[in-house]
Amino acid sequence: MNLPIFDKDGKKTTKKAELNDSVFACEVNEHVVWLDVKSIQANKRQGTHQSKGRSYVSGGGRKPFKQKGTGRARQGSSRAPHHVGGGRVFGPSPRTYSNKINKKVKLLARRSVLTDKAQNKQVYIVEDFNYDVPRTKDITGFLSTLELSSKKVLIITSEYAPNVYKSATNIYNVKVLQDVSFSTYDLLRSNAVIIQEGALKKINEVLGA
Repeated sequence: MNLPIFDKDGKKTTKKAELNDSVFACEVNEHVVWLDVKSIQANKRQGTHQSKGRSYVSGGGRKPFKQKGTGRARQGSSRAPHHVGGGRVFGPSPRTYSNKINKKVKLLARRSVLTDKAQNKQVYIVEDFNYDVPRTKDITGFLSTLELSSKKVLIITSEYAPNVYKSATNIYNVKVLQDVSFSTYDLLRSNAVIIQEGALKKINEVLGA
């Protein structure tokens, strides 16, 4: 598959970029994509939730009333779960939600999403570029030329580009990542993926292996 290459101003050039078919033209596996996104979302959870059971609430150190002669059911503590102010039964406790999946599954998931993006003409290849100073105006003008101003955009740079990152920081719907550091979730939440030439070579090499 070949796509036209745009310059840093968003204008189409005469050059073409070759996309690896094993990455951008494979069979889309929706189940694998779901597994990877589920794992990514689960790993973000802190798992610090906790409620107080009967051993954590204060009070209830002595028997509330004597064992016999009151006509009521015997009670050992006023902090039992069925009492007002008592502990909670089977409440949440700290735990980890991390969910590990195989590397090949994560690889196939990213391939599937990139293929879907390419088939829907949501992949743009641009020449390698960086800015001398961070300016939001440069990114907004670039996206405006590509008619992507109102869309969620993922920009994948070929190398560490702090000025490109800082230029896009103030734009809510734009995210900048380096070469293959993007996840399946990053791809899914974007309406367009802009890939620099150098990053494309790395993607073809790493994800196409």
